[in-house]
Amino acid sequence: MDTENNQLTLCGVIETAPVLDHEVFGENFYRMDVSVPRLSGAQDLLPVTISERLMNSQVTPGVRIGIVGQLRSYNKVMGGSGRLLLTAFAQRLAAPDEIENPNIIHLTGAICKPPAFRTTPFGREITDLMLAVNRAFGKSDYIPCIAWGRTARYAAGLSVGDKLEVQGRFQSREYQKQMPDGTVMNRVAYEVSLSRLTCVKDAPVIASQPAAAQDQPVQ
Repeated sequence: MDTENNQLTLCGVIETAPVLDHEVFGENFYRMDVSVPRLSGAQDLLPVTISERLMNSQVTPGVRIGIVGQLRSYNKVMGGSGRLLLTAFAQRLAAPDEIENPNIIHLTGAICKPPAFRTTPFGREITDLMLAVNRAFGKSDYIPCIAWGRTARYAAGLSVGDKLEVQGRFQSREYQKQMPDGTVMNRVAYEVSLSRLTCVKDAPVIASQPAAAQDQPVQ
């Protein structure tokens, strides 16, 4: 069930050498950044987690790679506060030529925070959603999603507990955050930009918000 709930395909160029991130039951997992093109020509620099079991001579900077897996989340304490982090979790590697869409994700989950509607200074309508997506062994991934325009207006009227089927792309977005001392820090947010959203009836009972922030290895 969890495989059907969360399906991600990426194709891009490895930008950073894999670095050991964590170990689970004796299996090492590595983190690397992959540059994935948009239709506009811009690039998303996306974090990827890969098991040592999938590592080969092709997993090296500069190489174009195809990844099939899931979008995973975990909470990490950084600077004394918790932050929700996302990563593309590779379940298998694919030949780049086999992948038609270089960045596509399908999720089925339930809204776990009230939708937040806003309008940009340029008048663009946006709704931010947090989707809880079930995973095996009683776990859940909490995926921030962003809807635009007409879809944003529709999503703004949804409620906590509504079950959704969505399609979109995993993207990175730079922004500036003002700190308590007045300084400004450049940060990068990761989210799913929605291209399609469908509300499904008979949603299961879910947690109302992500679990308390703590280091949680991705596996």
